[in-house]
Parts: sequence; structure tokens; C-alpha cells
Amino acid sequence: QVLLVESGGGLVQAGDSLRLSCAASGRTFSQYPMGWFRQAPGKEREFVAATSASGGALADSVKGRFTISREYAKNTVYLQMNSLKPEDTALYYCAAATNFRNPRFSSSYDYWGQGTQVTVFS
Repeated sequence: QVLLVESGGGLVQAGDSLRLSCAASGRTFSQYPMGWFRQAPGKEREFVAATSASGGALADSVKGRFTISREYAKNTVYLQMNSLKPEDTALYYCAAATNFRNPRFSSSYDYWGQGTQVTVFS
């Protein structure tokens, strides 16, 4: 059984930082993309960041503030979030793919975590 377990969310003030972690178990995704998406209340799920063997990608809204990294030995992906803004408030989901379709699309992913809540107050 494949599981993705996110951690690291919380309630922070604008300008603070958080580091999200996503640990995968049940199989490895070493050559495939893993990514982060977020969904705010009343809004659609949106792409945040992705990483694969060929490189990484970030949404324009988080460039310069967020960084995605991966620890292959631990089958874990991280999202370092700096200079957080209230508009970053959302449920953050980790996702893993077993294909090489466009990692910016949620439909490209085969496995999803349950999400971790990030709330940023001003």
C-alpha cells in the first residue's frame, strides 16, 4: 500500500517560515515527479511546486519564497516556505506520480496525501 504522509503545517504570522515534509512509503518514486499542491476554502486545488530527476518547478505566486527539495534515500520531499503571506493559507497536499506527464497538473499524479493545514495570519 502506498502512503504519502505530510507534516509540518501550522499557524504562523505573516513573514514567518514553515517547512513541510512528505514521507512516501510502499514504493519509491526516485525518477518520477513529486509535488505540492494547495487548496484554500472555496477555491480549486492549485499547483505549488514539483521536483523530479530533470529539475524543479514553482508556481509564480511562490517563486522567491518557497523551495522544494527531495531526499531520495528517505523517499521524502520537502517544501520550505519563507516570507509567508495570508494568501498562502490553505490545505497543502503532497502528490507523487508514476509517469512523466506535466507535473504542474494535478491529473498527472497517482498518489496523494491527506494534507496538512497552513494558516498565516497578519
